[in-house]
Amino acid sequence: MRFKVPQEVQREDTIIGPLTLKQMGILGVGGGIAYTIYIGLAKTYFMEIWLPPVLIVSAITLAFTFLRIHDLPFHKFVMNYIEYLVLPRQRIWIQGSDTHYEKFLAEAPKKIKKEKKEDKKPKKSIEELTQVLDSHGENQLTQGEKKEKLNEIVNKNYKK
Repeated sequence: MRFKVPQEVQREDTIIGPLTLKQMGILGVGGGIAYTIYIGLAKTYFMEIWLPPVLIVSAITLAFTFLRIHDLPFHKFVMNYIEYLVLPRQRIWIQGSDTHYEKFLAEAPKKIKKEKKEDKKPKKSIEELTQVLDSHGENQLTQGEKKEKLNEIVNKNYKK
């Protein structure tokens, strides 16, 4: 069974023709503002008075709707340009200027309590166990004696 895998999931859905919902909203708001200016000025003034404001609002609306500069939407480009104009163009690093903030940002060192692990197993029994394991149990003891000795060491060291 084959499934359709969606392509271009980052692209906005188009509503009417190539227009997205965001573009239609921008066109609606800009067109409404231009129409309001036209209605307010056309009754009392000649075309030379009402045409420039209507054209300016329409041009700005079309720019915000369709214009892309360096593959950025126009509103993002304008915001980046304003940020470029407002922020300083040259940044200067001063050694030690961040020491004022270290006191507030640094966390207090956590005290870790180290528990001393005491070796509860006597050294003699560990040596006996090591000797039994190293010799693979092949001392001169019989099989039964070996098992008893090993059980005795294990019981003495590991059972409480």
